[in-house]
This record gives sequence, structure tokens and C-alpha cells, in this order.
Amino acid sequence: MADLHDPPLPWSTRLWFAFACFFRVLFDPQFAARAWQARSAAALPPAERAEPHELERARADGAPPAAEAAERAPAPAAAPAPAAAPGVSSALQLLSLLQREGRLVDFLEQDIASFGDADVGVAARMVHEGCRKALRSHAKLAPVRREEEGAKVTLEAGYNPSEVKLIGNVSGSAPYRGVLRHRGWRADELSLPTPVAGHDASVIAPAEVEL
Repeated sequence: MADLHDPPLPWSTRLWFAFACFFRVLFDPQFAARAWQARSAAALPPAERAEPHELERARADGAPPAAEAAERAPAPAAAPAPAAAPGVSSALQLLSLLQREGRLVDFLEQDIASFGDADVGVAARMVHEGCRKALRSHAKLAPVRREEEGAKVTLEAGYNPSEVKLIGNVSGSAPYRGVLRHRGWRADELSLPTPVAGHDASVIAPAEVEL
């Protein structure tokens, strides 16, 4: 569990991390279960996170453990659900835009095993066109490396590993000489619409009822 005195993460890192976690939780049941357990443990007050040996010592002294005492106490009134954190809200908002313009969530949630390659190709083209429009309307992206893919590059000592990932036969230490296989992407700007009051960011796409 993170230390309360750990330095806070910058906004850009939290935005990327929230977006990555959203998709992991959505499509990876094991990761979702671990994240849920971590969330539940973090929500418990310190008394309820007492170590087993502390509980045994409390029982030996004749005092009920804090967790048992809490169970006997009247349940507090339910508090309203907290609003999503800014980084999470922005990630959900971006996903909502990709769904609105390109039906991305519909495409990913659709079982395409029974469809022919031609049908999948037509659907993928439509999703690509809409998502590209949404992405270019709200984000300014630039390649991490300026060289053309396939060019020979040299990574000197002190290169940023978050910007460049080494693949293939990695051994030794910098400088590394290799071939650029992917230029990478960097988000230079992100401009999202301001949510209206009462907006629920967790609703990626509202249900539609035709009358």
C-alpha cells in the first residue's frame, strides 16, 4: 500500500494511469478483482486493518477488537457516492467521445467471431474514421522519435526509458544501437469539453429508447 508521504503524481501521469487502469479493469477480470480488493482495503479505517496478532492481544486483554466494536455500533447514514477523480473523469470523457463519434465501445463489446472478414473490415473502417475524428478534435499527438521507422538510431546513456522501450536481444548497457520499429506517441495537448452540472462521467453512452 502506498505511503501517505509519497510524493503526488503529476496530472499527466495520473491521466494516463487512469485511462490504462480503466481498460484493464474493463477487460481483465483478475486485475479488476485485485484493484477492487485494494480499493476495499484502502477504504477501511485503521482500526479495521489491525494485524492478526494485535487482534489476539486485544482478546487476551478482555477488550473486544475494534472491528467487532465497529460492527456493534449503529451504522452511519449512507453518504452520497463521491465524484470521480479529475484524471478518471477525463479518461471516461475521452472514452465517451470515442464511443459517440466512432462507436468504439460497441465495436469492442461486439462478438465478431461469427462475422466474415469483409464485414469486420467495413465496421473497422467506420470505427477508425469516427475515432480518428474524435481524437484529432480533442488531442494533439506527436511522435516520440522524429526519425522514420526503419532508421538506425543510437540511445546514449541517460535516455528516458518511459519514452523508448528496448525490444529484441537486450543486453549490456548504453549506448544502444538499433533499428527504430515504432516512433511512439506523445500527447502534447488534450482539450476536453467542460462537463455540465450533474454530469455522470461513468455513463459512457446513454441507453436509447425509440418512441
